[in-house]
Amino acid sequence: MVRRMPATLLVIVLIVAACGGTDERTDVRTQEAAEASTTLATTPPTIQEGTVMKLTSTEFGDGEMIPIRFTCDGEDISPPLAITDIPAEAVALALIMDDPDAPGGTWDHWVEFDIPVTNTIVQDVGSLGVAGANSWGRTGYGGPCPPSGTHRYIFRVLALEAELGLEPGADKATVLDAAAAVTLAEATLMGRYAR
Repeated sequence: MVRRMPATLLVIVLIVAACGGTDERTDVRTQEAAEASTTLATTPPTIQEGTVMKLTSTEFGDGEMIPIRFTCDGEDISPPLAITDIPAEAVALALIMDDPDAPGGTWDHWVEFDIPVTNTIVQDVGSLGVAGANSWGRTGYGGPCPPSGTHRYIFRVLALEAELGLEPGADKATVLDAAAAVTLAEATLMGRYAR
């Protein structure tokens, strides 16, 4: 004789079976969620690529006129400069200022290298690291002094992964040649001046 299962017990068995059972879609979703959780926990944060080193001045913007006090018609002192987003690997900087519009070819106004890494170059700084030679055959800053017309003055900073180790008084060509193999980043600022 076959005994019938009470209706209440049958309902309970069906509910338990429905709740405890899983289909293939549920298994896949559960596995994907577990994998995503593991990935989030073990993957290091993404570093933003494309950060570009910048060179600015509080005294003039890129392409603007350089105030007279930083020229041969004024106090002839170096302007303040700010460098941002220097690569973390940099151990030294090089700084060059030249005039590509000079009548006889590019005129070098300021050459410095093996500068300790810094974000700020103060006004009238004097020597920063090792002083190179400008086109006057002197070391240190020589301000804009165009013979005629409006000239462009390019300030360029290089972030270096090693010091250059050159002798004081090295010229721009020698500095740039030595820096070529160890430059991590470069930034420029262009100012103008007319007398």
